[in-house]
Amino acid sequence: MNRGDAPNEWRRTIVQIVVRDNNVEQALRALKKKMQREGLFREMKARQYFEKPSEKKARQRAEAVRRARKLARKRAQREGLV
Repeated sequence: MNRGDAPNEWRRTIVQIVVRDNNVEQALRALKKKMQREGLFREMKARQYFEKPSEKKARQRAEAVRRARKLARKRAQREGLV
């Protein structure tokens, strides 16, 4: 497969971090925060081992349930039910 034939999910924008006043530590913190926000660490951890399709489906279903419960909890709290 050529590079130009890659699906859209493979095409990522390049992350750029500006280093100001030679402050590399601050730039590293900003980079880590961006990577965390984009879920890069979670993806790297998931790719270390092969995940069976059935396990992947079960994990995604559990994550969806967790998100739905969290959203319902926040909604109930906002409406003053909790």
